[in-house]
Amino acid sequence: MSTQMTFHGKRTVKPPDKGSFPLDHEGECKDFMVKFMKCLRINGQENTKCREESKDYLHCRMERNLMAKEDWKKLGYHKVENQETT
Repeated sequence: MSTQMTFHGKRTVKPPDKGSFPLDHEGECKDFMVKFMKCLRINGQENTKCREESKDYLHCRMERNLMAKEDWKKLGYHKVENQETT
């Protein structure tokens, strides 16, 4: 027995607030991404041990307009000094 699902009417698709951003086709932030990925691998995927690497990667993306500039506090970096982006 099979179940068939049909959708009627129009559906509005809303993109996510964060998490969807242009790919880095030119590799502008590749070095930062590689450092972050290596840190994750070395630390058993514990991202809390790689906060500086992830911050550097996000900073690179924001500076090159590969993601919207956000306040560090909104991104979970409450103790960032002298590097506000908004």
